[in-house]
Formats: sequence, C-alpha cells, structure tokens
Amino acid sequence: MKNNLLFDFIVDKDKNTLTIKREFAAPRQLVWDAYTKSELLNQWFAPKPMTTKTKSMDFSEGGHWIYAMIDPDGTEYWGRMDYVKINPIEYYSGLDGFCDENGNLNPDLPRAVWDVSFIDKGEPL
Repeated sequence: MKNNLLFDFIVDKDKNTLTIKREFAAPRQLVWDAYTKSELLNQWFAPKPMTTKTKSMDFSEGGHWIYAMIDPDGTEYWGRMDYVKINPIEYYSGLDGFCDENGNLNPDLPRAVWDVSFIDKGEPL
C-alpha cells in the first residue's frame, strides 16, 4: 500500500531555517496530544535507534520540557524546550536547546525557535 501523505522537509540555508510539513492520517486532537504529552513524545521524538525519556514537562506558556535522547549504548543527550506561546490544538512556539540533566542550558550552543501549527487538511496555511 502506497502512502500518499505529505512529508516535505525544506532547508533554507540563507535564512538558517528548516520547514517541515507533514500530514497524518489521524484527527488533529490526537496529533496535538502526540506533540504535547510526554508519555506520547517519549514514544516517537528521538530519531531511531535512539529513545526519548522525559525528566519533567509543564506544557504551558512559560513552562518547559526537560528530556533526554538516549543512544542504544546508554549515552544521554539532554534538551530543554521552553514553551513561549500556546493556542491549544492549533499552535505552539518554543525555544529548544541543549542542556544538562538538570535543565541548565549550554550557553555555548544556539537555541532553535520552534513554530508548530496543527491544521486540518484543506485549511489554508
């Protein structure tokens, strides 16, 4: 069976941005939950063969998610997402960066700005 769901991965080196557009054969609420609930994020967030574990998560404006991506050998790479703006089931923005296991950001590394929108197919972007 062929998968006809959209998956675009666009790199703009001049603007230093990645734009990812992806369709899911699922209701918007379920996709929103997969991005905003740690027990679901832990199931898919890290690229295979790595896994994800959440230390703490407060999905609210001003809250944060502290998580680790773990290599098969057990090496942990810690990250912190600070949530800036949330419009439930439609949009959230945040700042993601590398940190230690206590959530202290590494000041020597840049942070990524995340703007994540959830749109039903057929709605304008």
